[in-house]
Amino acid sequence: MSELSLKSIAPYQAQPGEEYMNPKQRDHFRQVLSHIKSGLGEDIDRTVHTMQAEATAFADPNDRATQESDISLELRNRDRERKLIKKINEMLAKIDADEYGYCDNCGIEIGL
Repeated sequence: MSELSLKSIAPYQAQPGEEYMNPKQRDHFRQVLSHIKSGLGEDIDRTVHTMQAEATAFADPNDRATQESDISLELRNRDRERKLIKKINEMLAKIDADEYGYCDNCGIEIGL
């Protein structure tokens, strides 16, 4: 995964007495998750274009083996990112359902 720049998103600063997971907090987490998801999507698109551009038949078996190994590693990384995107989508759905930020087992606030 390429380096995702979350520097443009300031950390959330809770105000004293602020209700936990209020709309402002949910919007903040939605923005963070959407930013990460966008970066992952760009990586996946870039990989597809790179693999299409580098589809070369090497005469040397060692070069071919190196290329296949590189492709295999890249595909494993993209699969991990695809799974992460799925988890991000699940978290975005939890935010929309006002269930984000609470333990799934006991319902206690996880905290900011």
